[in-house]
Amino acid sequence: MCYSDDARVPLPPISGGAADQGDFELTSADGTRFAAHFARASKPTGAGMVVLPDVRGLHHFYKELAQRFAEAGVDAVAIDYFGRTAGIGERGEEFDYKPHVEQTTPEQIRADVAAAVAYLKSKDGGAVDSIFTVGFCFGGSNSWNQSAGGHGLKGCIGFYGRPERSEPFMSKMKAPLLMLIAGADFTPQEAFHEFDKKLTEAGVPHEMHVYEGAPHSFFDRSFTQWKDACDDAWRRMLAFIKKES
Repeated sequence: MCYSDDARVPLPPISGGAADQGDFELTSADGTRFAAHFARASKPTGAGMVVLPDVRGLHHFYKELAQRFAEAGVDAVAIDYFGRTAGIGERGEEFDYKPHVEQTTPEQIRADVAAAVAYLKSKDGGAVDSIFTVGFCFGGSNSWNQSAGGHGLKGCIGFYGRPERSEPFMSKMKAPLLMLIAGADFTPQEAFHEFDKKLTEAGVPHEMHVYEGAPHSFFDRSFTQWKDACDDAWRRMLAFIKKES
């Protein structure tokens, strides 16, 4: 798991406000209802973001992240992965996520992302055309994978992803990737550099930045020693969104 209940989202460099926000439900193509959280920008830029959480699913950290994107002018929706196995509802620190993660499939996650993309394209979601994904850990790889999902995305951002989970999708990737890598992550740096090389060989547009010495889950306001890295990650994300929109 990436984030505990004490984790806080770093503030974006551009702060406005969220016009509206709240929990709601989305329905996937197979009829599964799953939990989500939306945040509408008070001063929208025309971009939208689908937030893919870590293994805990729709944790409050990711709801707050959706709100921070809205403050930066990006309409956002954070989704849960476990509507098929855990139902809908709040989950505490004691939530046993492992059996639910094991039951997810790339196809199910792609379908749930498609429902979130459709929501952002709707009037209720902001009617945005330039849609991106961002994910962390389990969600980092799943965010990169959405480049091959056929959603018409403008870009896919991932923190702490696992390259081996995304390599099978490289041949179908279309949207550019932004890879924000913790230098002291559990995954060896060699794996990321090899992934970088394979993406180049496959012709997948991508950017990779390694935060030397940064631990897994460094993107956290409570990690005060990594404030500069957090600020830089925000700048890179917002610049990526502006460039690819």
